[in-house]
Amino acid sequence: MNIHEYQAKAVLKDFGVPVPTGYPVLAAGEAGSAAAQLGGPIWVVKAQIHAGGRGKGSFKEAAAGEKGGVRLAKSAAEAEAFVHQMLGNTLVTVQTGPAGKQVNRLYIEEGSAIEKEFYLSMLVDRATARVAFVVSTEGGMNIEDVAHDTPEKIVTFSVDPATGILPQHGRRVADALKLSGDLAKQAERLVARLYAAFVAKDMSMLEINPLIVTKDGQLRCLDAKIAFDGNAIYRHPDIAALRDETEEDAKEIEASKYDLNYITLDGTIGCMVNGAGLAMATMDIIKLYGAAPANFLDVGGGATKEKVTAAFKIITADPAVKGILVNIFGGIMRCDVIAEGVIAAVRDVGLAVPLVVRLEGTNVDLGKTIIRESGLNVIPADDLDDAAQKIVAAVGGTAASGAAASQGAH
Repeated sequence: MNIHEYQAKAVLKDFGVPVPTGYPVLAAGEAGSAAAQLGGPIWVVKAQIHAGGRGKGSFKEAAAGEKGGVRLAKSAAEAEAFVHQMLGNTLVTVQTGPAGKQVNRLYIEEGSAIEKEFYLSMLVDRATARVAFVVSTEGGMNIEDVAHDTPEKIVTFSVDPATGILPQHGRRVADALKLSGDLAKQAERLVARLYAAFVAKDMSMLEINPLIVTKDGQLRCLDAKIAFDGNAIYRHPDIAALRDETEEDAKEIEASKYDLNYITLDGTIGCMVNGAGLAMATMDIIKLYGAAPANFLDVGGGATKEKVTAAFKIITADPAVKGILVNIFGGIMRCDVIAEGVIAAVRDVGLAVPLVVRLEGTNVDLGKTIIRESGLNVIPADDLDDAAQKIVAAVGGTAASGAAASQGAH
């Protein structure tokens, strides 16, 4: 689960992490009060969306002006004008895609006199099963470019959970950032507090970009991006309350209610599969035969008829879907349950696009019988390769050329 910058800073502030003072603005009428409380002389107005690159982004609407999603105002009136321009308009960044995201929340923050900018992040390193720090002197930049062009400027290390955070970790960050004296001591305190917040709140990622040194010699987190482990949200009702569903795909929200692993993609063939590995293979073979998947959907190994029905409805709710491929290998999952769920969903919502079903495994014959006797216009498939060719052909794709490529590869 992701949260907005202003929410992330509030979480960090509770752990003693130094952040600039700011106020969220959820309605244009709140702008004047927020700007007045900060007092100036510089105000920073920031669009709050779940995407990076806001400063270099652009708004679709002419009323929003030509500037990006992060603007410096030199008066309270100018800050208020920026709010009126940005709120409710669509911001396009390198991470939103061409559709952009509507700005429903803004953040007005006090300006900071910046002396230096750094990069600091924390994440769960699956290779070591530890919390890892990533630190660089190249803050405020695209860290991927830094990693590619000048990897020597990035320092990484992990923290042993048996010891937890130690002073040596803070000193390592200070050394990596070339900080000394009081700034090095501040870095030690900051690292300890960030680690405490990361562990206590079950974060999966925490990014500070930039971490700055102000002209008066203070370390401060100028931006903050936090992602939380979705499997641990139940332990943190305060964090769950921060969820902004307007930033999420409606179909993904609906899927989460049924414990379905669903991700919207850009293609035209809807997929319903059991098992993440099989789902990935299904998407790959659809691409091989010249089409593209409209979603990733893993119904899991123990799906019920109700869960399958919900999954099918979510797929058909996507107007981009021109055909559906159901690919089930029944181990724990029973093919007859899948068949009953598909039939129930089709009878409930109708079937306006081609449907190819491939079943294999537990109760496969019963599942095929149920579908065959349902009277539905379903295209049966013998195996995954056959299923992919049939669904691509059914939506007007290029399965034949894909088949030739597949044979050539062998």
